[in-house]
This record gives sequence, structure tokens and C-alpha cells, in this order.
Amino acid sequence: MPYRRTRLGTVSGPESAPPLAAELRARGLRLTSQRQRVLAAVAALEHGTPEEIGARLRADAGPGGAAPDTSTVYRTLELLERLGLVWHTHLGKGAPIYHAAQHPHLHVVCQSCGEVQSVDPALLDGAAERLGAQLGFTLDVGHVALSGTCRACAEKEDA
Repeated sequence: MPYRRTRLGTVSGPESAPPLAAELRARGLRLTSQRQRVLAAVAALEHGTPEEIGARLRADAGPGGAAPDTSTVYRTLELLERLGLVWHTHLGKGAPIYHAAQHPHLHVVCQSCGEVQSVDPALLDGAAERLGAQLGFTLDVGHVALSGTCRACAEKEDA
């Protein structure tokens, strides 16, 4: 699966959602429309804060439609994460971003423009091995975000 370059809140094309119904049934939980809609919003946004996910749900519901309130969005995200269907990552200050748990990836965040790039976690293999050997520490790449300056912003600064 290719890694994508996105801005927070950027909507992408439709993606195949993880098997939510099967995961919920296996744990004796109900498949609700709110759970389905939150997971679909996470997949559509690729990287979204709970507030952005809520805004997406309100936009999808339309002017007279019903959308889950903020507390429901947070509770649903927590449940989906416990089920292993979404992951969250802290990109620095502010709310964490959530993304579908379809493939592990690192987040590289430009501090200038806010662009988020998803990259292969193998990029940190050497560092992860050294952390394990020296500290007995196991790196969870699903929650790693590296901050810096993207190529485009660096070129603007040099110009």
C-alpha cells in the first residue's frame, strides 16, 4: 500500500473500512450507525482530530441531519482503538490525530506548513534496535511522529 502525503483534515477517496461488524460481534457489542459513521469519517479524513471527525460527521449529516455529539465521537474513537481498528498519534501540541489501523506508519510533520507525511516504519529500524539493545525499550511505531521542516518549506527558506 502506498504511503500518502496529506494535510490534516484533507478528504481522500473512499477506502475499504476494516471489518467493524465482525470485531464488534466478536466482543458482544452492537454495530451502531454512529460507530460505522465515525469509522468511515476516520478513513475518509486519513488523519483527523476528534473535532475534525465530528465536523465531517456534521457535514455528512447535512443541515437537518443528526450527527453524534463530541463526547460520542471521543467514546467511539476510544472503542475503535481498543478494537484495533484505529490508532491515534500525537503530532505535537493539540489534540491527537486518528487514522485507520490498516498499516503501520510513522508520521513526519512539517512545523512550518503543517503537512503530514506517512512513511514506512522501517525508516527507524536501526534506532528501534538500538533502543531495544541499550534500554530494553520496544518502540511502538504506530504512535511515532517526527517534527521538522518539509522540503518545500526548506526550499522557500533558502530562496
